[in-house]
Amino acid sequence: MPTNYYKLNLASLPDDLYNKETDVKEWLALTTTSKGSFPPDSLNRVLRLDAAVELERIIGISLYMIGNVLPFALPLFVLAAIFTSTGLVLLKAFLLYVGILASLQKFIFAPMFMKRYKRKQLSKTDIKDNQYLHTERNNQKYNSLQFIWPESVNRPALDDTPVIFTSIPHGAAPLGITCYPVWSKLFNDKLCHWTCAPVVLKLPIISFFMKHMGYIPAKAKHIVDTLTKKEENVGVVLDGIAGMFKSDKDTEIASIKQRKGIIKIALRAGVPIVPTYGFGHTSLWKIVADPFGILESLSVKLDISLTPFFGRWGWFLGPPQRVPLCVVLGEPIRCPQIEEPTQDDIDKYHSQLLKSYADLFENHKASYGWANKKLVFV
Repeated sequence: MPTNYYKLNLASLPDDLYNKETDVKEWLALTTTSKGSFPPDSLNRVLRLDAAVELERIIGISLYMIGNVLPFALPLFVLAAIFTSTGLVLLKAFLLYVGILASLQKFIFAPMFMKRYKRKQLSKTDIKDNQYLHTERNNQKYNSLQFIWPESVNRPALDDTPVIFTSIPHGAAPLGITCYPVWSKLFNDKLCHWTCAPVVLKLPIISFFMKHMGYIPAKAKHIVDTLTKKEENVGVVLDGIAGMFKSDKDTEIASIKQRKGIIKIALRAGVPIVPTYGFGHTSLWKIVADPFGILESLSVKLDISLTPFFGRWGWFLGPPQRVPLCVVLGEPIRCPQIEEPTQDDIDKYHSQLLKSYADLFENHKASYGWANKKLVFV
């Protein structure tokens, strides 16, 4: 019997329903369903976009991208400025660029959208409310974001348990996961904490926003404590930085064949893993890797991207292409609680995770317009 799937179009969700106080039943009332996969090419449509939203994301995402490299790039520019006149010119240009982006965001777009979405300043204690930040709301509209999930994760299936959501592929930046309220509202009422490289939570400015939206370091202890002591959800981009480099127009390559640590964590905590796939993640930016793989190796080793990538109009570290994003959830992996799982236990449930990903991709790729594309695990 075909699986029943649900679809929620976040991009067209009414703004007055996008808040913590809205009952999840009002979101679920807007879903559409399908017996089996949705029709071919039905999940890859780019919706019309308000000009102010588009401009805010062009500026906001570019600022976010440059903010990730600022602590590393600025000392190099300063050093170059000390010794060469060209370096001084580059430093001034870099500071001017960052200053323009930051000023537009702070003095024009932030006030505009905080008023439009009836938002307040970030709370020191209410992380769930912070997850409705206007920038992430505009991400959903910019990339026509939709969510698809099977009956097996539809409420009330996961109401009484914390969940690990594992997402692939990473791409240059996995914008599909930034609809943070979905993970904390749609499948159960438990706050979801996404993980990131510990170094990211030490970056100036960027870390402030990420911490206020619930991010935790991608370390086993932090994940286990969140699942077992706080009894809250966790989200993990499973392929990490390695997921930036491999895919091409014919093949999506997922670097998760050896990513078994999350299985061990799930078994120790006794919580289900729900695999999620971000259709469109690998099309947002063009990543330029050196032919010798040096930057790729360094990026993976340091767990931070060192390779250049280009967005819309060839803009270096600029806004992504306006491709539609469709985040699809697969069948959950129900992990029993095992205090000390053996390697056989870990391999068994990891195989189930890979199968769930493979089935998910095959079931929905034609609906996204990727009928001839393949998913390969490495």
